[in-house]
Amino acid sequence: MPDWSMRDKACIVGVGTTEYGSFPETDAYGLGAQALNAALDDAGLTCADIDGLIVNRIAYERFSQLTNINPQYMLATEMHGRFSAVSLMLAAQALATGAANVVALVYGNNGKSSRMQYGGGDSLWAPWGLTSPGASHAMMFREHMAAFGTTSEDLAHIAVAFRKHAALNPSAVMRKPITVEEHQASRFICEPLRLLDYCLINDGGVAWIMTTPERAKDLRKKPVYVSGYARQDDFSQASIPTPGYWYPSLQTVAGKVYDRAGIGRDAIDGLMIYDNFTPTVLFALEGMGFCKQGEGGAFVRDGTLELGRGRWPTNTSGGHLSESYMQGWALLAEAAKQLRGECGDRQIPDCRTIQYICATNVSSSIILRN
Repeated sequence: MPDWSMRDKACIVGVGTTEYGSFPETDAYGLGAQALNAALDDAGLTCADIDGLIVNRIAYERFSQLTNINPQYMLATEMHGRFSAVSLMLAAQALATGAANVVALVYGNNGKSSRMQYGGGDSLWAPWGLTSPGASHAMMFREHMAAFGTTSEDLAHIAVAFRKHAALNPSAVMRKPITVEEHQASRFICEPLRLLDYCLINDGGVAWIMTTPERAKDLRKKPVYVSGYARQDDFSQASIPTPGYWYPSLQTVAGKVYDRAGIGRDAIDGLMIYDNFTPTVLFALEGMGFCKQGEGGAFVRDGTLELGRGRWPTNTSGGHLSESYMQGWALLAEAAKQLRGECGDRQIPDCRTIQYICATNVSSSIILRN
């Protein structure tokens, strides 16, 4: 494997999450501060140790003032979920270059209590019904169905697997098990996508603390190393559903991330896949080469993604579909917890490597190891 200058140059040393639900008594800043305090306690650090700050969905000035953080490196990333991975990559680069020594990454979202609507507004494409991300993903999946014979029932196996994992997670919002039949009986939101194909909008906060391996030696928890990452953007069809399900971009990412990490696909013990909608999981698996294009539907049947049954347990927290839609941030926190062996009943046995995958027009993947 060729050496990559960024391999294992940064690590996650603290993770913190809030409860998920509706908390009108606070706001995104309060939720972010709760998560940050939990992450700092997890790492055995204080706000005084932080000299780098990356925030998401909150303004850096107000948050820094509330937490009394005056960093030498600061960044606010875009609110889209694709920027959870981008934020981690930028923190790794800041640490590797010496721009910061200890970086706090903080996400706060009060979308449920503020009744945030993802879509539904006017746009150029509104006359054709494309007023929300759900509509565009429904259109992409319809194309996949026509091209490869994929079915709505294939998506049910994804939702059922992630709900089984959520049942083992006390923090998950939806823990009642579901069946394939219940998925198929759930109402259409944007045909062919049903209620149980959609993520769960909630209030919540997530934070990670990242530093260098040298500094991590003296901290409270075993570090989780950022071994490799890759990203490929494609905005050629940014305003409407992307033909091809981001397959070319994901193939580019797959062609780099394993070599950069020095870890092959077959060595991956578990997956965290951005699951704003169930079809995104199929697109990610196909694009990253876990199965051939068009075979994602067959690949996820028979418990392939399930803990204790499948080769690649996926979204062991329940993911966006059943834990909460924290836009990738909680999935990466779950990855760190899995690699530290802290997930209790949902723990992947002998977990050494986790791969995060995000299929969007900013496609990315990160490989983490312990």
